[in-house]
Amino acid sequence: MRSAIGPALAFALVAAQAVAAQSAGPTANSPAVTGGQIANSQDTVPVRQVTLRALDRLNGRTQDITMGVGETVRFGQLEILFEACRVPREAPESDAYAFLRIRDVRDAEPRFSGWMFASSPALSALDHPRYDVWVLDCAGA
Repeated sequence: MRSAIGPALAFALVAAQAVAAQSAGPTANSPAVTGGQIANSQDTVPVRQVTLRALDRLNGRTQDITMGVGETVRFGQLEILFEACRVPREAPESDAYAFLRIRDVRDAEPRFSGWMFASSPALSALDHPRYDVWVLDCAGA
């Protein structure tokens, strides 16, 4: 008898490996992306556009933000730089993996630098007392 928790734990382990590799950036040789694959060995393809949702918890305002590779957008006190996005080759609508650098303009260092997963936004999340940002999808292969 197979346990339903087995696949969930396997996904969490693979995702944790990808999160641990966040600081390496979205290069073709980084552990998070190797040979067109995210750390879970799923064959992926790069896309040129991402759609994010940003939330200001103080006033409840949300905004959907569409960005192209290399673009920086400001949301409240956050500067969001979009560096890369990948989707599964076989089912592009099933998930999206975006590499983001998010900095509070009042801080020198980024609050977040790494891969965010559309299917698991809490797995690799921005740690900010006021703002929340997550990936909705990627497009523009």
